[in-house]
Amino acid sequence: MKQILHLGKERGHANFGWLDSYHSFSFGNYFHPEKIQFGALRVLNDDTVESGMGFGTHPHDNMEIVSIPLSGELAHKDSTGTNGVIQTGEVQIMSAGSGIRHSEFNHSLKDKVNFLQIWILPKERNISPRYEQKAFAKEGKLNSFQTIVSPNHSGAVWINQEAHFSLTILEEGKELDYELKNPNHGLYVFLINGKLNAENQSLEKRDAVGFWETKQVHFKAEKESEFLVIEVPMR
Repeated sequence: MKQILHLGKERGHANFGWLDSYHSFSFGNYFHPEKIQFGALRVLNDDTVESGMGFGTHPHDNMEIVSIPLSGELAHKDSTGTNGVIQTGEVQIMSAGSGIRHSEFNHSLKDKVNFLQIWILPKERNISPRYEQKAFAKEGKLNSFQTIVSPNHSGAVWINQEAHFSLTILEEGKELDYELKNPNHGLYVFLINGKLNAENQSLEKRDAVGFWETKQVHFKAEKESEFLVIEVPMR
């Protein structure tokens, strides 16, 4: 087993007043030669947007873009004709494919929105742009891996890549094993809240660790922990 540790306090950071953003990988004006990507995982941004503010219309192509609100509501509009709101507890995916234009705004005029924006390199390039969002019950991730993004899981949003995202809330003292679906994949673990032991690596809030050349990763919650695991092909 190989692993790489990304401490939350060592992430890239940009604050534009309306946007406070932390970058696990090189993004925008933040560049780190050892944090370009983890396999097909290219971007993991932890964004907080002030009330009524957001990202104006801008283009993307050939990227799978996943948004996971942690608190608040995110308004979305794009060139596929989608115009809606993503609530906390929902997951959004957008296949930029051959090209898409979209905007994202904090739907609230009084509260901040905090969300994870994750970019995955696609399996097939220049597909038709597409959009999907789905709500997931909190009970489904309690002491279990709740699959939220997958190329072949009927209960998840579909992604144009052999990638699998799961969310978990692991109660204090509980243990859980994640079995990788492909031995050539890696697993990136992002701790949203709590204190978690991942293969004897202790993680605090917003720390992350990546594992590869393994078939299984073991977790134990030192305190109740909510975390995201992203299984991706290693490139």
